[in-house]
Amino acid sequence: MSTCANVSRDLDEPISGTAATATTWLLLEQPGPWGAKALTSSHLDPALGRALEAAAEGTGVRIALIRRPGRHADLGTPTERHVYAAHTVPGNVWLHSAAVHDPQRLLDLDFAALGRGDHQSFGTALGGRSHTGDPLALVCTNGKRDRCCALLGRPLAAELAASGVEGVWEVTHLGGHRFSPTLLVLPYGYAYGRAEAHAVKEILHGVQEGRIVVEGCRGRSAWARPAQAAELAVRTAAREYSADALTVVRTDGAAPRWEVTVAHADGRHWRVVVAQGASLPPRAESCGASVLGSPARMDVVAVRELTPTALAS
Repeated sequence: MSTCANVSRDLDEPISGTAATATTWLLLEQPGPWGAKALTSSHLDPALGRALEAAAEGTGVRIALIRRPGRHADLGTPTERHVYAAHTVPGNVWLHSAAVHDPQRLLDLDFAALGRGDHQSFGTALGGRSHTGDPLALVCTNGKRDRCCALLGRPLAAELAASGVEGVWEVTHLGGHRFSPTLLVLPYGYAYGRAEAHAVKEILHGVQEGRIVVEGCRGRSAWARPAQAAELAVRTAAREYSADALTVVRTDGAAPRWEVTVAHADGRHWRVVVAQGASLPPRAESCGASVLGSPARMDVVAVRELTPTALAS
């Protein structure tokens, strides 16, 4: 069976610089079936879903629904739902959790503040507190958006859960169905594609140690896509895998070419040239697409460590 994920893998489409962008993730537990636009086509009140979408717009907060791996029959309205919020910008990374009986309470959150990395309203509105458990492994399984997410994502989530990996959830949408199975790891916000269970376990073990696995990484959601590719390129060139060692301090230019400045916590800086290209040949970018397209790709052209003199100029 030909799928968008098979085609992408066969063409060896580059994966770096393809993560969804969000400074802060807000996750609400919603069991049962999900539609293509899950916030408004699931068993969550669609009016609430629309209100949450409106509240988050332009704030840097990305909202997704989550559920435990397994069968998704309608078991009625849950009496209590898990809620998570995670800020992914280096220097202020956090993951908080709460339990709510009424999801309408999420409208009391200060979305603009959450997007900036201020978690105060998550505590006052929801009684949230710092998450002390294992990192979250969010596997996209929403087959209503793309069948690859169901065919490849659900078995991965089930295998991870069955093997005792804590913190595993199914999630509604991470973008890039053609890289299925796709995964987002919180609190740091690094996304992965074409994930396999043994690799996910290594990724999560690394996160527990504050270390990032670069292989299979799509990028850190805190950054725009050119900066995602640039940061990963510096990690590879400098062999720097500490989660918060690098930050993107500047991006100059516009499509199709950018110069991205990446800083190390020890004071070193790099300038990375990133060019936008097209992944050829044209193909369906998702299994439901009827029109062929050429997905944008982020190609790192050059990585140069800056001297103090070059940095000052």
